[in-house]
Amino acid sequence: MSTTLGVSRPDQAAYMLRAAADDAGRAYKRELIDLLDVRPGQTALDVGCGPGTDLPALAERVGPSGTVIGVDRDPAMLAEARLRTGALPAVEIREGDVHALPVEPGTVDRAKIDRVLMHVAEPADVLAQLHLATRPGALIGLVGPDWDTLVVDAEDLDTSRAFTRYTTSELVRNATMGRSLARLAAGAGFTVETVFATTPVFRDFQDADHTLGLGRNVQRAIKDGRIDATRGHRWFAALSEGPFFASFTLISVICRRCER
Repeated sequence: MSTTLGVSRPDQAAYMLRAAADDAGRAYKRELIDLLDVRPGQTALDVGCGPGTDLPALAERVGPSGTVIGVDRDPAMLAEARLRTGALPAVEIREGDVHALPVEPGTVDRAKIDRVLMHVAEPADVLAQLHLATRPGALIGLVGPDWDTLVVDAEDLDTSRAFTRYTTSELVRNATMGRSLARLAAGAGFTVETVFATTPVFRDFQDADHTLGLGRNVQRAIKDGRIDATRGHRWFAALSEGPFFASFTLISVICRRCER
């Protein structure tokens, strides 16, 4: 097994598809879509749809009389989403920024934004856009991780903690977004109905390295002087020898746009 530190970022479409296909990804996505109660004939919006992972499931729920709109700004993601949904006439793929959604006001019955708000410049503005796009009574699903909860088991606990601190302070723009979702939703005028947490658990080192970026991110931390090079290399090599454990908390919120 290789213990070389990764330095390159993986293909994002492949990364997102793989993350959605693992057990934890399938479980929370299924629960999220179930709680959104998507019905035939409705218009469902997937904000930051990426490679279109969830669009077929939404299309199945809205049926032939409904519409699913997937919005993303990345051309590579849009191309993958179009390939994935080309045979689904209910699906529309639109290029656009989450801060200025290409959707007519008051036309969306169900909406979701999954692990996107942690990356955006102004999360409150994105939620304001969702409020504008949705009809009164619409249900909205929000999902975000809380990277302060990232734990990686290692004998060198100090380096594991330094890795988590580096992740939250340098790598993710809004690293604690998950814990803030309910508060932000209420501030945007939504009524919070359900909050639940999922804890993805990684016991396979290779899967964790791919999803959590252990090698490439500890390399960045070393370069930035946040982790000692010798300790960082030793920490990463020890992780690869197993047994391995890592986890973090993913928080999902279901909220409703008020009737008025």
